Amino acid sequence: MRGVHDRGGLPDDTQINMDEHEMMDWELRVDAMHAVLGNKGLRSTDQMRRVIESIPKDQYEQMTYYERWTHALEVLVTENELLSVPEIDEKMSDTPS
Repeated sequence: MRGVHDRGGLPDDTQINMDEHEMMDWELRVDAMHAVLGNKGLRSTDQMRRVIESIPKDQYEQMTYYERWTHALEVLVTENELLSVPEIDEKMSDTPS
């Protein structure tokens, strides 16, 4: 069975937008967290892929690339007991947008 992430061979109306865009500040932060956690051995590509591929189809289809990364990083940080969801929410409420 095809997973929601498996986009190959889909009809043209489901193609991925490949246009370049300037990254927003929050996307840059997510990218930086991804790199830092990876460099410290606290997340791997396989772990990110596992979490992203487990996002339910209806949610996956509504998320942007970096929203999927954000979701995966939150799951991995909580799975590894680095932070709890309430701790993440508290930190996010203190972060300027």
